[in-house]
Amino acid sequence: MLTHFPDSDAIVIGAGLGGLASAMRLGAKGYQVTVLDKLDRAGGRGSSITRDGHRFDLGPTIVTFPELLEDLWRACGRDFHKDVDLRPLDPFYEIRWPDGSRFTACGDTDRMLAEVARLSPGDVKGYKKFLKGSKDRYEVGFERLGRISMHKLIETVKVLPAFARLRADRSILAHARSCVKDERLRMALSFHPLFIGGDPMHVTSIYALVSHLEKEFGVHYAIGGVQAIADAMVRVIEGQGGRVHLGVEVDEILVEQSHAKGVRLADGETLAAPLVVSNADAGHTYSRLLRNHAKRRWTDRKLDRSRWSMGLFVWYFGTEGTRDKWLDVGHHTIINGPRYEGLLSDIFLRGKLSQDMSLYLHRPTVTEPGAAPEGGDTFYALSPVPHLGWDNAVNWDEMHETYRQQVARVLDQHMPGFEQHLTASHILTPSDFESRYLSPHGCGFSIEPRILQSAWFRPHNVSEEAKGLFLAGAGTHPGAGLPGVIASAEVLAGMVPPIATKDNRMAAE
Repeated sequence: MLTHFPDSDAIVIGAGLGGLASAMRLGAKGYQVTVLDKLDRAGGRGSSITRDGHRFDLGPTIVTFPELLEDLWRACGRDFHKDVDLRPLDPFYEIRWPDGSRFTACGDTDRMLAEVARLSPGDVKGYKKFLKGSKDRYEVGFERLGRISMHKLIETVKVLPAFARLRADRSILAHARSCVKDERLRMALSFHPLFIGGDPMHVTSIYALVSHLEKEFGVHYAIGGVQAIADAMVRVIEGQGGRVHLGVEVDEILVEQSHAKGVRLADGETLAAPLVVSNADAGHTYSRLLRNHAKRRWTDRKLDRSRWSMGLFVWYFGTEGTRDKWLDVGHHTIINGPRYEGLLSDIFLRGKLSQDMSLYLHRPTVTEPGAAPEGGDTFYALSPVPHLGWDNAVNWDEMHETYRQQVARVLDQHMPGFEQHLTASHILTPSDFESRYLSPHGCGFSIEPRILQSAWFRPHNVSEEAKGLFLAGAGTHPGAGLPGVIASAEVLAGMVPPIATKDNRMAAE
């Protein structure tokens, strides 16, 4: 017998942003929802920690397409901007190269054209072509595909003519090459898939849509970090009568007669509900949480043959007395190493940890001084690295300090003497992603978003393995990144009936 959780119509596994958004959507439909998460704070990869007065945002830092969040709150009868202080950033970010050249991205077309002309005068026309293609890809790739379920193959078939017209078979790097000649601009126009775990040399050119997202909707920062968004989501869920339980790990999804019936916790307790949403990594959901249930599609063999996103090495550090130092280092900075394609090949194709690196540097205290003690700064430096699924994978227990020192040497070129001001330090490696987030191979963004691992080819939001089981988050459709996981909850909600029309043995179409 399963132990029925009081007033619980649905269980959501994982209090990451996709899980919390799913709980909000279900609550808006009248469901009494219970959210379970093994961590001690809501937010999943978007959670934060505090060390010596420095608040470190552990994962996503950039908010694009805030309309998705506004729509989510509106569906719950709430106003997002009354719950979260979201600030537009100008500029969006700066890109730096070893030769000393820089490129500053913003939302103003004239300023962007001037930046392109300054870097490579002959590429202005090609950049305009890229922008036009970015808008076209956004309309197909996100508006037509990203906000509807792709569990029926026909939905993917419908967009094949548009995909052919937009050369979806071409990688985003190849698309950038077809538009501009300057190698630095090619990088600047093609790197965005790295923020959702994709290799720009192989991810479809449809992901050029991100450039349009930035231009049209801006780049924003939430005061309090993405943690503030997660905390606000919890308040909405609790206001709907739902519950969010932290420090509770789900060990198994229980299935009877092909229907999801609830979950078993790591301590052996069972909780019943006729509807289960897994915001755990799709690989973990199918390989671990459904380990005692025969799979038709997402078998262990299929998961083993899938291509996974890269791992992440992230160094979080705080400084004192630096607020007036390195004034040219803004909120978001991308620091390129000497190689672009070679480094990508090492990470995605060879599983090799390179001596050189490219970094994303986050300095939230530029926008939110309160993220650090007075006069200090809070930073994180992120380096893409191979995941743990390769032969001879990196032993991060042995390597993490050596690699941190390599990161520090790169950063010192941009913030001379910064280590003399260190007051706090914390590191996450792929090994930590594997243990903390239960991420297969310690990867940062679940299954890599290649074209044959997207849309219908990606794990579906409604599972074919058990009726009443749904998936949300980075490993399902439409994919990783804050817009992707929020949209996954919208897609999911479109397939779940209102509570008034549901019986306890509901079956998803």
